[in-house]
Amino acid sequence: MDQILELVGTSTLETLLMVFFSTVFAILIGFPLGVLLNVTNKYGITPKAGFNLVLSRIIDVLRSFPFVILMIVLLPLTRLILGTAIGTTATIIPLSIAAAPFVARITETALNEVDPGVVQAARAMGSTNWQIIYKVLVPEAMPSVVSGITLTVINLVSYSAMAGTLGGGGLGDLAIRYGYQRFRTDVMIASVVVIIVMVAVIQFVGTRLTNYMLAKR
Repeated sequence: MDQILELVGTSTLETLLMVFFSTVFAILIGFPLGVLLNVTNKYGITPKAGFNLVLSRIIDVLRSFPFVILMIVLLPLTRLILGTAIGTTATIIPLSIAAAPFVARITETALNEVDPGVVQAARAMGSTNWQIIYKVLVPEAMPSVVSGITLTVINLVSYSAMAGTLGGGGLGDLAIRYGYQRFRTDVMIASVVVIIVMVAVIQFVGTRLTNYMLAKR
């Protein structure tokens, strides 16, 4: 029993590290891309049809890759950057790249929902494009962005479990190596229960944070 708890504890920590850092990097990459998609579309504050089309297609291509295939495709890049393509740290790279396009689309959609009248009022008061973005668009869209990122984090939990099939570590790796290959049903059940609890906590925190932001608007 102690061994199971130790294995589950270590694997849970690995999963949390993968999800946390991949979420941070996905937001750092995806959020600016989402803003660019919004401000350069035909209804944006700086329309650039050609740039928007190219960027949109690139994001759509990345979104279309199943995670397992994307992880395999990125093995050379991961090995080039980290010197290895196996393990918890190595999994952060494909997880980040897989989640970034979703964050970009979530951000774009949230910004598109901002009332154009608010933007026009800011423009009438002499606000620059940059001021409109960080003082009007982003604050107004933030509750929807947080709600969407919550769903992205939950997807990252499932992606991290799939990464276990390729030696990515975490709860997925534990469930496969110990639960499935060694016929340890107790380990399999423990891994699934922890993942379910993790998802429930993430959703709870995300919902509370979204509601708090909506109340402050």
